[in-house]
Amino acid sequence: QVQLVESGGGLVQAGGSLRLSCAASGRTFSSYAMGWFRQAPGKEREFGAAISRSGGSTYYLDSVKGRFTISRDNAKNTVYPQMNSLKPEDTAVYYCAAAPFLGSNWYSQGTYDYWGQGTQVTVSS
Repeated sequence: QVQLVESGGGLVQAGGSLRLSCAASGRTFSSYAMGWFRQAPGKEREFGAAISRSGGSTYYLDSVKGRFTISRDNAKNTVYPQMNSLKPEDTAVYYCAAAPFLGSNWYSQGTYDYWGQGTQVTVSS
């Protein structure tokens, strides 16, 4: 079992930045690739970003590429999406998730076995 707890959400103006955190406990953090998904009001949950177990590979949703950066600190059992140049359409609940292996389906929710409870990000215009 892996327990995931997100933090760092809040209200920010358009153009601003937020750094989310996802702290993991349980099994060895470095054994899991990590992903971030988001769900906007009235919409389905969508992939945002992912990072491999070592941190050597990262993947992004096209609409956040160049604005969001995902990183991880295996010594602290934490993964961080740094979100810059935020837009109102980035408003959503953000979830982190853990997968034992990413493979080619790094964007798919089914790849991830463990999920956090989510943290709200609201971007005002």
